[in-house]
Amino acid sequence: MATQLKNLSDFSNTEIPSAAAYRFGIAVAEWNAEITNALYQGAYNSLIAHGALPENIFVHPVPGSFELTSGADLLLKSGKLDAVICLGCVIQGETRHFDFICNAVANGVSNVAIKYSKPVIFGVLTTDNQQQAIDRAGGKHGNKGDEAAITAIKMAALAATLNS
Repeated sequence: MATQLKNLSDFSNTEIPSAAAYRFGIAVAEWNAEITNALYQGAYNSLIAHGALPENIFVHPVPGSFELTSGADLLLKSGKLDAVICLGCVIQGETRHFDFICNAVANGVSNVAIKYSKPVIFGVLTTDNQQQAIDRAGGKHGNKGDEAAITAIKMAALAATLNS
């Protein structure tokens, strides 16, 4: 029986507000650059497609996914951003390193969001292998960078609505 492919980045069933009024930070891991660059392109293009101004998108590379938490914290410390998107990729290896990094990043991203009361979006792929990462970074399953950008837009709009 053939498995039906699904583009997980399909937002045709939801309303996406304009991003024109918001300022976004993007922290992108340099480790697994082939994947993270594709995630970044997806996120950036989605922000622009939904009205974000290029001058309101601030991109800062960090060495790896573990450093995304610090990157998000530093970006939000400026007080000038409405949301931060964290983009990275951790691929399972032969050791438990994968588990520690994934846990730390997920918890860290949540903690930074709570610390600043700002949306911090977890756009980190945690895959078993390189092919799964490729499939989710613009491949057959869509682009998680797109999804992270749409989430950032929706959460920035929600925060603006609740804070007005």
